[in-house]
Amino acid sequence: MKAVGVKVLKARLSEYLRLVKAGEVVLVTERDTVVAELRPANRQNRAPADLGEQLEVLAEQGNATLRSESIQGWPGPREKLRLKGFSTQSLLDDIREDSR
Repeated sequence: MKAVGVKVLKARLSEYLRLVKAGEVVLVTERDTVVAELRPANRQNRAPADLGEQLEVLAEQGNATLRSESIQGWPGPREKLRLKGFSTQSLLDDIREDSR
């Protein structure tokens, strides 16, 4: 997190906006008092750095539930789902094709 005075921010606005776009939070100060905070917009799409961060993003969106307890002893799904003409491999191939 960086702090910058109002006068310096006005003189170097594009430099500080580049920092914000890169994910940095910039505190704006006036007479050594924080008066504003510049941060990336929530709508910016930034690729999660690792699997843990990806899972957290999915959980925030409501697309996953994170568990802290161990899954040992978990019996798995109660019933198996079988679909004709459908395989996990074909699903993965479709996902990979879409991301190209």
